[in-house]
Amino acid sequence: MKRAVVLTVLMAVGGLSIAVAASQQPAQTAAQVREIQSIRANLYFISGGDTNARQTWSGGNTLVWVTERGVVLVDTMLPGAGPGLLERVRSVTDKPVIMVINTHTHFDHSGSNTELPATVEFVAHEGTRANMAKATCAPVTNCQAFQGANAKYLPSRTYKDRLTLFSGRDQIELYHFGRGHTSGDSFVVFPSVRAMHTGDMFQRFNMPFIDTQNSGGSAVEFNRTLQRAVSTIKNVDTVVGGHTPTPVTWNDFKEFTDFYSEFFVAVEAGVKAGQSVDQVAGGYRPAARFVGYDANPAQVKANAQAIYDELGNR
Repeated sequence: MKRAVVLTVLMAVGGLSIAVAASQQPAQTAAQVREIQSIRANLYFISGGDTNARQTWSGGNTLVWVTERGVVLVDTMLPGAGPGLLERVRSVTDKPVIMVINTHTHFDHSGSNTELPATVEFVAHEGTRANMAKATCAPVTNCQAFQGANAKYLPSRTYKDRLTLFSGRDQIELYHFGRGHTSGDSFVVFPSVRAMHTGDMFQRFNMPFIDTQNSGGSAVEFNRTLQRAVSTIKNVDTVVGGHTPTPVTWNDFKEFTDFYSEFFVAVEAGVKAGQSVDQVAGGYRPAARFVGYDANPAQVKANAQAIYDELGNR
């Protein structure tokens, strides 16, 4: 399934992804929110689409979890997607949206928070709340959306390492294993249906964008965080990445973890051998088993440079 995925094309200049480059422009009105799809009992998926297709892209993937009390959304796509998300929810349940969990701060995952009812409770890692509450930030971080009267949309419930929400069939487990894509990434697990949303710790089958400049991400800790997630989280079969066009499997997520780990080990070896960033990035090739992965040279170099910088080598 994943081999047919149209992978994110990264910009050659500056090593930034298209999504990040677009975030430096004024916020756009989100495209039409796609149809809602059933994954498991009471768990639904709404795809944000392909980040390359700018006219139809509506942001990061959203999960819809229908509980006894009401509906929980995981991520809220781009600004402008709020009405569409609520319409999709109403097509499967008459229960109200009572909670939003933001996997991280970026505008394509928290863009419609402020378009939802004031009664909604917002939940995120403490690092994400800190990023959202900054006085100034690059547009990708989306802090400007939560200033002034909109401060009421900042997360009112945060956690440090782990948080349990609800109980029984409705239970949700939130995990934070350290810095990675940002300083506040959450893995959101639904134990009763053996499913998980990774946010952008697993974007899709590509060399990931790591926001080291704006949101406290770490190209070194990205590897450790993924390894901790794989070793700690149990009994998950279905995984939704931040931008995977469809749900995938736990083994797909584990394979992505291996993909980034292999890259990190290669760069770390280059540091120890005294090679330059250009030498390491230019010589890197994914192992043959990672067929279909996008190892765009610009993003390979950007992440290699970040690792060199974090390890104190330039």
